[in-house]
Amino acid sequence: MKFIGITGGVGAGKSEILSYLARKPHTRVMLADEIAHELMEPGADCFEEICNTFFGEDIFSPEGGFDRKKLASVIFADERKREQMNAIVHPAVKRYVINTAEAERKRGELQLLVLEAALLIEDHYDEICDELWYIYTKEEIRKARLMASRGYTAGKVQQIFASQLKESVYREHCAVVIDNNGTVEETLQQLAGVLEHMKL
Repeated sequence: MKFIGITGGVGAGKSEILSYLARKPHTRVMLADEIAHELMEPGADCFEEICNTFFGEDIFSPEGGFDRKKLASVIFADERKREQMNAIVHPAVKRYVINTAEAERKRGELQLLVLEAALLIEDHYDEICDELWYIYTKEEIRKARLMASRGYTAGKVQQIFASQLKESVYREHCAVVIDNNGTVEETLQQLAGVLEHMKL
């Protein structure tokens, strides 16, 4: 089994690539964001610790879980709180990923395990994955996409870009670069070529 980590800047168009991979036989795709959400559900790994850390904050939904919008407004308004949240959730996600990869290797049914995460490089997933792939899309394309799909202002997009890794860092750490500046077909063709080269 090959374990691949996929990363790239926000708005790079990773979802098209991930859904293509998910349709391949003997392949499992994991999304770090979805894992984090699961681990924050009542009764899951991170729930209690987040409740204790943010005691007294208005972050709950009427059903008793977290209200994502309320939680986001609390942690994004205060850098220290955002760091506290990351210190709880990121290690838990990493543990989950390591355990899943080990379990899948033992089961021996997968050819390809894929993890998509924004912070693959920062959180040292290169130590866990067999290799990292970078989805490269020019900033102007990503900017237009984010402004259209999420309604972000140009200033908000620049703020997000400034907080992410430089392209050179992605290229330095990733064994494969998928150029996602053309059509979907062109991108998927590149992907098919990479998989063929890996005999997958």
